[in-house]
Amino acid sequence: MIYVISDLHGYPFERFLELLEKAAFSAEDTLYVLGDVIDRGDDGVRYLLWMQQQKNAVLIMGNHEDMMLKCDFLFEPTAKELMGKLDYEQRVNLAVWMSNGAEPTVRGLFELGYEQRKAIYDYITEAPLYLEITAGGKDFVLVHSGLRDFCSSKELDRYSDIDLLWHRPPLSERYYDDKTVVFGHTPTWAYGDEYEGSIIITDTWIDIDAGAGKGLPPVLLRLDDMTQFML
Repeated sequence: MIYVISDLHGYPFERFLELLEKAAFSAEDTLYVLGDVIDRGDDGVRYLLWMQQQKNAVLIMGNHEDMMLKCDFLFEPTAKELMGKLDYEQRVNLAVWMSNGAEPTVRGLFELGYEQRKAIYDYITEAPLYLEITAGGKDFVLVHSGLRDFCSSKELDRYSDIDLLWHRPPLSERYYDDKTVVFGHTPTWAYGDEYEGSIIITDTWIDIDAGAGKGLPPVLLRLDDMTQFML
């Protein structure tokens, strides 16, 4: 079975494990996390440490992980000492990330040794911007934020990082006729109070960011049969 979840944003890790247990997630299944496991909540680094050890868990790049990579000085052996010696670009990158809720993640990174921080950096660097998969006889595109400036004939590798990491599609946006785009990034409550705490399924896309960054329970979606799990 294939499961997807997105935008956990440091949601309490033990609750996440309870959600996987509720869905009967096993070593024979695959979990795709569509970015933004870090920031805002306290457990983002814990997710990254856990995901590195899971052969059946796949991280797709989110805009928060991308902001983390732009602060690569935090992964140096002498990162704490470097914090007072940042150049202009480094200060800007850190300020942008911090303004998006990075404080718990930075704190968590500094609680780790250099080798663990370096392993996290290497792990995130390898995260793809998108994946195409098949589940339950249907084809899906997994990406963090949807597809900005969509064109059905446009190859996925022609979309920019910004197109794939920062887009916020309106409800009226349509994608492919023969495959479904699954994404997060835009919490569903942003589309209206009636969507708060749930996912949105249209005929061409699914938004699975149920608002964990706001403290709402995340939704785990099993693509094979479109079953939704939440606590």
